[in-house]
Amino acid sequence: MPPLDWDKVGTETWGDVVRQIRKVGTRKFIGGVLSKDKVRKNEVWESVFKTIRQPDWWKGDSVYHPSSCGGPVSELEKRLRNGDFVVATEVTPPVGSATGKLKRDIELVQPYVTAINFTDSSSARAKMSSIACSIVALKAGAEPILQIASRDTTRCGLQGDVVGLNEIGIRNVLCISGDNPRIGPSPTSSMNFVDIDSVQMLWILRRMRDEGIYLDGRRMKEPPRLFLGAATSPFSSDPVLQAIKDQKKVNAGAQFFQTNLVFEADRLDPWLEELYKRGVLDKVAILIGLAPLKSYKIAEYLHTTVPGVRLTDDILKRMEKAGDSAPEVGVQIALEFIDKIKNKQGVRGIHIMTLGWEAIVERLVKESGLA
Repeated sequence: MPPLDWDKVGTETWGDVVRQIRKVGTRKFIGGVLSKDKVRKNEVWESVFKTIRQPDWWKGDSVYHPSSCGGPVSELEKRLRNGDFVVATEVTPPVGSATGKLKRDIELVQPYVTAINFTDSSSARAKMSSIACSIVALKAGAEPILQIASRDTTRCGLQGDVVGLNEIGIRNVLCISGDNPRIGPSPTSSMNFVDIDSVQMLWILRRMRDEGIYLDGRRMKEPPRLFLGAATSPFSSDPVLQAIKDQKKVNAGAQFFQTNLVFEADRLDPWLEELYKRGVLDKVAILIGLAPLKSYKIAEYLHTTVPGVRLTDDILKRMEKAGDSAPEVGVQIALEFIDKIKNKQGVRGIHIMTLGWEAIVERLVKESGLA
């Protein structure tokens, strides 16, 4: 579905419907809609509504579009293409403008990961932008994954930012919806206005990359070279429905997935099976999200507060009983989890969400045998 043309929101949209029905033929349309012949009914319906839903400036479809870039455009894409089991992580953006700790954290994890994520105002709380953090990472010799939340993005801003940032070497772009402002601090912004969603972001960037075209039809001589990613939450809904949603993202342009936090390895199987049935597993590289638990308080918070994240009773009990040894138990739980998922079909790597514990990345990578 295309983003809204705000000049046509409301009565103008229905005006388009009426005009298109007249083009098709009012009698033909009504007869087709009332027909018991499902094929005829669908053809007549699509002749009106698909024409309106897919204007020339969008040209949306439900077909998979492989990248036309040729060779890999980033180290992350190169390693995934080579069949390597990849490790990515994230570094928490600073709250202020000082970058000393940010640089130290990047240097801390850089030797053990392929790429580093920088969140885009996670939990709807303003921090240093993913753009600024990615530039700091580039200067430090690390490969960033730029995160863009549709919550705070307009179609014009998206296109301009990506073209400019691509020029300075940012190739990996993760398109996400972003946390709802309602979970952030007051004063709360409104969700009544969302210009584009994460799927539309992927479609816009894919067309810019593969067709060298802006949303308004202008062409560019040098298209951006991008490795496009999306977020997914395997347990946020029924595996069948989640797989449908994820297939839409892959068809729109997603080449890799980073999942929400996962603590139950076996529960991944139904979701992976549904992706396989829909022909998605060989088209996208899946990085499973995990987090080393540092305390029972953190474990309980993730279990009760974060949508789509669930911890087993066994994990919660282990963390609760651990007491002062909770960080060590949390590391062991993470290592056990890595061992269970690294040979699953479709799983191409892990994404370590440090939750501010960047120092643990080295140990996780080394002791899991992924160094």
